Amino acid sequence: MLLKEILKNIDYEWIQGRNADIDEIVIDSRKVGYGSLFICLKGLRFDGHTFIAKSAESGAAAILIQDLQDRYPENTVIVKVPDTRKALAICASNFFNNPYEDFNLIGITGTKGKTTTTYLLENILTQFKHKVGVIGTLGAKIGGQKLDIHYDTSTTPDPVELQQILSAMRTEKVNDVVMEVSSQALAFDKLEGVKFNIGVYTNLTQDHLDFHKTMENYMIAKAKLFTQCRHGVINADAYGSQYMLKQGVADFITYSIDNPSDLRATDISYKENGVEFVVKIDGKATGNPTDSMEFFVPIKGRFTVYNALGVIGAALIMNIPPEIIKKGLAKVKGVPGRIQDVPNDKNRHVIIDYAHSPDSLVNIINAVREFTKGRVIVLFGCGGDRDSSKRPIMGKIAGELADYCVITSDNPRGEDPISIIRMVEEGTKETSCPYKIIPERREAIFEAVKILDETDTLIVAGKGHETYQIIGDTTVHFDDLEVAREALELI
Repeated sequence: MLLKEILKNIDYEWIQGRNADIDEIVIDSRKVGYGSLFICLKGLRFDGHTFIAKSAESGAAAILIQDLQDRYPENTVIVKVPDTRKALAICASNFFNNPYEDFNLIGITGTKGKTTTTYLLENILTQFKHKVGVIGTLGAKIGGQKLDIHYDTSTTPDPVELQQILSAMRTEKVNDVVMEVSSQALAFDKLEGVKFNIGVYTNLTQDHLDFHKTMENYMIAKAKLFTQCRHGVINADAYGSQYMLKQGVADFITYSIDNPSDLRATDISYKENGVEFVVKIDGKATGNPTDSMEFFVPIKGRFTVYNALGVIGAALIMNIPPEIIKKGLAKVKGVPGRIQDVPNDKNRHVIIDYAHSPDSLVNIINAVREFTKGRVIVLFGCGGDRDSSKRPIMGKIAGELADYCVITSDNPRGEDPISIIRMVEEGTKETSCPYKIIPERREAIFEAVKILDETDTLIVAGKGHETYQIIGDTTVHFDDLEVAREALELI
């Protein structure tokens, strides 16, 4: 593709040369080859401008810069733009011929509930006989089948990978794409120029403050999604909801349990196999007179009601019949690593959950308490090189809400695992809850399973679907579900 076509809708200036044939877009200088467009990003650790000469030597056909340089490699086209991050997202979309224009694109943002919400909505759309693409924490898939396009980021792919995935979904003629949209992706302008039909806001609680620094910054990053949507579905009970509603592009409907809203859940009944509730629907949400509908979702917990409400709102905007919505929610089979039962024949109740923030730990413990006759035992830790302020907070939450705690490691990364654990322990020591420290996570799970009675529930929190543990610079295989199954076999 010609470079000038890739630069469509971008302000740019030719610094050296005019146009070029481009075969690929690259942001890692080690991957540059002949025909590459190398885009110089200014990151947290590296500045792509320092690799201009190396990229030219590797055969780059053109280089996109943000900062002017004293000299440039000969025979290489150089183009300057005001912001290479924003330009990258638009260039990637142009390179793949803007695939988002060819289907119904739905973005889910929030601290918690993104993955579950995508699964619930996928189930409804599939029930509606639509072909659905999903992009998020658990990878990319089309019609339930995993797509063989790898991406390194944990939730929202980088722009080139994202557009490659969206292009593949267009080729497969999907009707709808449901994707998780992280605050980091929004802050780094990874979705610049992409237009969503619907955006869903689940909630905002303490997390990622190592990156955003303040909750206000975190909220502002999330809100960017709603400047790129035709319609917004907003949790009126969540912190930041009023700010989201002030974003000027989207046409909003709201949902809640506690506050007035367009979709409000009442008569909530927690069952051993899920949750039942009634949704009172204001006429604004459907264009019809006020009505109500009954729902059942086979996933336990109050947070399930919130996730379902967001999905119901999005489905109503898409004019999906209420009976299809009800059927899709009732048939959902759960989400890997989200309040996931560990099957066993020992009559022991073990749950794997991704809870790794203060609020998510509160939610999972309270949800489990609703159906547990005996003790609630919580095994958890906190990740290294992440927001350290939440460690004693989570320790205190676990101590206040659980009957017994096991504090262990959870992706210590570059930090000393014991130091992280001691910070968590500071909070737990403020409570009367008995606890034990077992730094090695495998040993911790085995010990926690051993003390389980038939009426107890063990929550193994923090890693959920993850199948790895990051210790220092090394990533090793580790799956909480696998380890819990092994431990249960030895009872």
